[in-house]
Amino acid sequence: MPSLRHCSRFANAVAGAAALVLGVSRLPVRAEVEPAVLQAEAARVEVIRAASQCAVSIFAGDAGGGSGVLVSPDGYALTNFHVVEPAGPAMRCGLNDGRLYDAVLVGLDPTGDVALVRLLGRDDFPHATPADSDRVQPGDFCFAAGNPFLLATDLQPSISVGIVSGVHRYQFPAGTILEYADCLQVDAAINPGNSGGGLFDEAGRLIGVNGRASFEKRGRVNVGVGYAISMNQVRNFFGLLKGGRLVDHATLGATVSSSADGRVLVSDILQSSDAWRRGLRYDDEIVALAGRPIRTVNAFKNVLGTLPAGWRVPLAYRRAGRRHEIVVRLAAVPSAAALAALVSGEPEPPPRGPKDDAPRVPADRRAPPDAARLPESVRGLYDPRPGFVNFHFNTLERDRVAAAIAKSRPATMPGAWEFAGARAEGGRFQLRLADDDAVIDLPTGTSRIDPAGDLAADASPPGSGGLLAALAIWRQLVRSGPTAVGGTTYWGTAPRDPQAFTAGFAAELVDVLEVAVSGMTAEVAVDAAGVVTQVELWQDADSDSCLVRFGRPHPDDPRGLPTRFDVSRGDEVFGAFIVEPAPPAPGAQP
Repeated sequence: MPSLRHCSRFANAVAGAAALVLGVSRLPVRAEVEPAVLQAEAARVEVIRAASQCAVSIFAGDAGGGSGVLVSPDGYALTNFHVVEPAGPAMRCGLNDGRLYDAVLVGLDPTGDVALVRLLGRDDFPHATPADSDRVQPGDFCFAAGNPFLLATDLQPSISVGIVSGVHRYQFPAGTILEYADCLQVDAAINPGNSGGGLFDEAGRLIGVNGRASFEKRGRVNVGVGYAISMNQVRNFFGLLKGGRLVDHATLGATVSSSADGRVLVSDILQSSDAWRRGLRYDDEIVALAGRPIRTVNAFKNVLGTLPAGWRVPLAYRRAGRRHEIVVRLAAVPSAAALAALVSGEPEPPPRGPKDDAPRVPADRRAPPDAARLPESVRGLYDPRPGFVNFHFNTLERDRVAAAIAKSRPATMPGAWEFAGARAEGGRFQLRLADDDAVIDLPTGTSRIDPAGDLAADASPPGSGGLLAALAIWRQLVRSGPTAVGGTTYWGTAPRDPQAFTAGFAAELVDVLEVAVSGMTAEVAVDAAGVVTQVELWQDADSDSCLVRFGRPHPDDPRGLPTRFDVSRGDEVFGAFIVEPAPPAPGAQP
């Protein structure tokens, strides 16, 4: 037995410890905390509070739900494709103001696992500010806001905090269509239900959309390895999504493999691809794509996976030690038919293109939505059509661009457009564009077409690929609006200058309208001021386009005409046309 002396010592120690605890408990709790620490804590709490207002809890009835993040005051919110897929075109969304809002599906990117929805009932929604995700580095603070395990029954999002563990990660499809390219890896807890929610930096800016986590062999419990789709990738596709489209990801029309010495070589290529037409061949070494160096096959897949089909991007390759630089138009992967099957429930068509080009598309077992079952608030906002998720929003975007064009439209050119100038290659030109006639006089001869006739049958002037037809579409679009020019839809956004890429990031995006007229297809680029910057016209899908690039409007020309326009077909330059300003009106002051 312990001695009496030992018991006395133990009792004294316990009494001393109790006194110490009681004494400490009487001290002011924050008396020794540095003011800078308290300020940092307050700033962090405020940043998270603001981000929580943008967090969306998505409920899909018996199918479960997930998360989203608001990105505009009129209610557009980003989420994952796999979150909204079981919900169909309508869902209920909750915000931390305690309210539930009806929401309608806008656009889908099945391959990139992104969806765009629009919450209804307000035009002043709190929303997040996107950041340049290429500036994110391993070790940066980050936090996720969302609805893991659908815990947000009170509509208050859950917050998980961590750091960015890695950047430019590639997560292969693994038997599904979902491909996470160039994504962010984080150790902030990403659990089931966090999918589609926002990933924020320390300033509360949106750097990604949470999606995947590594759950394999550990059940559906977070293990500190989560992945977010980067905001720069989302930016590339946002215009297409907002136009109600079913989005296509890009393929080069070629596959690559690693050589024994570590170079990235073209191993297969379609001769129908634009890359082949621009000169890329078997065994060429890929050096750079969209402004980013390519040193591994994964790096190639990473960059390609962030780009929409239809974009023109710079590509550099090396052959026999010599570097070549070209601009290629990217094709679609998977095919449009495969994407349509994904959302319609139809059988999947067989894959096309070079082997390994596209993951298999799983069959979708959902029946087409019954409009009569949609909430009343959604019915007038949902218009499914072939090739679109929701054509209603395509019409909204087309009309927005039309309004911008009308605002910039020259009021002094209501009838025929007549102008002249010099060609950079030598000689002069004269041009007349009217409803029933389009004529161009060149040193090589005069060409004429009927804009109301079969434009696909006439590629005048010779060698241009259809310059007069492209200019006729330009005039009619500017003068009468998109509803007067064949079947005009909103395509999305694309780089204004295909060569102005930095590390896979386009310097400036412009709106693009797609025009189908007389059996031809044209794409018309329109900048934020409503000025048409280029018209690209294909007389058939297997030939090079006629590309007309317009310079800035002439500052001294009241007609609003460009200072110049440059015309090319494929790699061949047809000509550069310098437009003379209008002569002063009689009696006008100099």
